[in-house]
Amino acid sequence: MANVELSKGERLDQRVVSLLPSLSRSFAAELIRDGKVSVNDQIITKAGTKIRPYDNVVLDYSPEEFIIPDIELPILYEDDDCVVIIKPTGLLTHSKGAFNPEPSVATWLHNRIVDEELLKQDADLLNNRAGIVHRLDRATSGVMICAKTPAALKWLQRQFSQRRVKKTYVAVVSGQLPHQQAVIDMPIERNPKKPQTFRTGINGKPAVTEYKVLRMNDKLSLLELKPQTGRTHQLRVHMAKLGHPIVGDTLYGGSAAARLLLHAWELEITLPSHERKTFTAPLPPDFDAAMGAGV
Repeated sequence: MANVELSKGERLDQRVVSLLPSLSRSFAAELIRDGKVSVNDQIITKAGTKIRPYDNVVLDYSPEEFIIPDIELPILYEDDDCVVIIKPTGLLTHSKGAFNPEPSVATWLHNRIVDEELLKQDADLLNNRAGIVHRLDRATSGVMICAKTPAALKWLQRQFSQRRVKKTYVAVVSGQLPHQQAVIDMPIERNPKKPQTFRTGINGKPAVTEYKVLRMNDKLSLLELKPQTGRTHQLRVHMAKLGHPIVGDTLYGGSAAARLLLHAWELEITLPSHERKTFTAPLPPDFDAAMGAGV
């Protein structure tokens, strides 16, 4: 499988995505590495190879070849309307519209939904978001609630949008905070210098986080975090701004670790049955281990 450096122009993985917009850029790169893409009848295995507008790009690809693996997730609660799970760290909540062969909460949920109306909300059932009420970052573990009917989805999402859901996280952060308990009120905006990240800024959207110190050692603090708003990366951005980034959050200046030490510990919400319930996902052993080791 030779790699031929063609004249400067469009990247090969970009061309593959333009030919099949349903593919993610990362999956396009994987197809190229696997020898599934040829340029002018020659297999190319380097995603960054530059191609010319008139180069003939052919894909040896069929979605049917790729089967998304089945996974099992811990279930805290389930009824006819919804299911509450514990999402492990490293698992996507859902893919972002393009085909991605890795499992996610959405692909797991797809196999449990029998309501055809809800499933039809997404044209591509291999990558659907049907029933996804809210999301956790890939690196964050913890409690999530998912809907099994359109009415339940609307009911639950409305509570998140109206801030009637109480969410509690636990995190291990660097250093010792000066106050045992405090409220962080700092707007958050996208960082134009690094668009995949966010920052605090006067032009951002309101973001409020309440924290309480649960335990400290010489190097680390174990915190309870209660976001009053739901901005992307809110807890991570707020703690980094205070100078106490979450351990494992290298994106925001945190020290390296085996995982991001951020866990969605508790979720209080009113179910479609109108019963108010609180669900708790036990703290993973990594957190106590980190505090004990003082890493």
